Amino acid sequence: MDLKEKIKIDIESNAIILFMKGTKQMPMCGFSATVVNLLNSYDVQFADVNVLEDPEIRIKLSEHSNWPTIPQLFVSGQLIGGCDIAMELHNNGQLKEILDNAK
Repeated sequence: MDLKEKIKIDIESNAIILFMKGTKQMPMCGFSATVVNLLNSYDVQFADVNVLEDPEIRIKLSEHSNWPTIPQLFVSGQLIGGCDIAMELHNNGQLKEILDNAK
C-alpha cells in the first residue's frame, strides 16, 4: 500500500482524525495545539497523525485534500479545515454539531 492510499484509509476509518505537527500528547506547533485543545474541550476521541515523522505525509496529504497547510482536521471522511476554520466553527457553535455527527 502506498502512502496516498494509507492516508485515504486513515481518513475513512477514523470518525475524527487530525493531521498535525507533533502528537495530541505533544503538539509541536501552536496551530496544531489549538486544534487539539478545541477537540479536547468537546471530550471527543480522535486519531492523530504526526506529519513531522515523514515529509512525504505532508505532500501526499495536501495532494489528497487540496489544502496546503497543517493541521488538517477530517470528520466523517470530510476535510473540515485547519486551525482558523476550526476556531471559526467553534466560535459560531457549528463545530460541536459537526463533531456530534461524526461517524
